[in-house]
Amino acid sequence: MKEVTFKAYAITNEIDLNQIAIHCGIPKKYTWEQPLILRGDILASILDHQVDDSQQVLVFSFGSLVFVNNSRPKDIQSFMKYIQSFEPDIDITNADRYTDDYRLHYGEIETMELTDEYVEVPEYEVFYPELIATVLAKSVALEKIEEQLGKIHDKLENMIERLEKGRLRIGNKELARTTAIILRYEYNTLGYIMILDKPDITWSISHAGEFYDKMLEFFELNDRYKILKSKTDLLHHIMEGFSTISHSIRGLFVEWIIVILIVIEVVLTVLQITGLLP
Repeated sequence: MKEVTFKAYAITNEIDLNQIAIHCGIPKKYTWEQPLILRGDILASILDHQVDDSQQVLVFSFGSLVFVNNSRPKDIQSFMKYIQSFEPDIDITNADRYTDDYRLHYGEIETMELTDEYVEVPEYEVFYPELIATVLAKSVALEKIEEQLGKIHDKLENMIERLEKGRLRIGNKELARTTAIILRYEYNTLGYIMILDKPDITWSISHAGEFYDKMLEFFELNDRYKILKSKTDLLHHIMEGFSTISHSIRGLFVEWIIVILIVIEVVLTVLQITGLLP
């Protein structure tokens, strides 16, 4: 039985594929749903050594990389440094934080079998590497967003505890900043990761679509997306509550200031009438 290996990383939120394509001399305009596939002489020039025909790297606009038939740490480090030259904000030292390994086995089997570590198919199809890489890329990108969204949940939990103790003091800037972070994560899942979108080849080849759907279901990408969407909806609801309470507190404070000023004015008027003040 022959094997194809995959190693996926989520290293940032966005990668400009067209900028890399221009540098590599690839005359193609890439859209968000298309991965940039580097192989052959182009990949060899980046890694600075010869590569096999089976080796390739898929770069996704939503910040994921998938190495096919190449898991050498030195090559992975070199390629990430190359990507970092286009996206300086990438933190290579923590690149292993969101990663996944997978394998494709083909031959010597009659029906497809999916597991956590590999998928086995009767015979090789040219679209298998791209479809598997796409699912892995989306999975690690979702893992990254899931963890970051969890940090926002922890922050809001602390704010709720402060509210329960009657000590909520939150400014408009902090409310706006937290809301913007929630919107950013929601936009990343909808706009960049595109969980609900399928690769073009799945529309033209029926069994490619069937294979992709099975991979998607096995990795629970749709379910994870729905959970993530429900969490962001809950966060929006909580932030609306915080905003209402914060504005109520400010409104009450202004009302008290007005009352105090009116009382002071009345006292001064009474003192003037009684002749205690000129």
